[in-house]
Amino acid sequence: MKRSENRLTSGLFADNTVLSACMVISPAIMCGDTIKNAIALIYVFTAITLPSVLIASFVPKRLPYAVKIIIYAVISSLIYIPVKILAENYYPESIARIGIYFPLIAVNSLIVYQTEAKFFRMKRTKMIGSLIFYVFGFDAVMLITGFIRELFAYGTINSRMVDMNTVISGLGKPFGGFIFLGLMCGIYRKIRSMIPEKKVRSDVNVSD
Repeated sequence: MKRSENRLTSGLFADNTVLSACMVISPAIMCGDTIKNAIALIYVFTAITLPSVLIASFVPKRLPYAVKIIIYAVISSLIYIPVKILAENYYPESIARIGIYFPLIAVNSLIVYQTEAKFFRMKRTKMIGSLIFYVFGFDAVMLITGFIRELFAYGTINSRMVDMNTVISGLGKPFGGFIFLGLMCGIYRKIRSMIPEKKVRSDVNVSD
């Protein structure tokens, strides 16, 4: 039972979308410089990924792999349209900042790769739970990244000024985001190295 729970929640830490698999990192680097932008990215990623994978799970498994990938991309592209319309109404500045990375989120790796490699090998109920934790894993990294980068790059928290003696403006730039995310990945891997290897393998093994 414990192993089953570990597999279910592995996307939150043990197999985190960004820190472990290094997926969807471009939007995080380019746009995750404030809490407001992070929330916009969270909305877009969640609103596209969850329904896309759930709908794609009903695609016949007997179809050729290439055909299924195309169908998954079409499904997510159709969902992308209303999501973008709503996002432009609620997060106009953030969506403008996200730019070209917005449509790339519509074909992120959880949709076009992990569906076949991981999610669709599970029973649907377990797949839904695992998918939710993978999305939460991305959301958590985005919030942490947005909070720290905004605080140290601009001296603000959610656009409100705070008492900061020193700011590191480079953290708000793409190169700063790249360095910061690299440091987060390093810390993450250090923490994972302290966990017994047997437990880590149990967390990420979802094939049965």
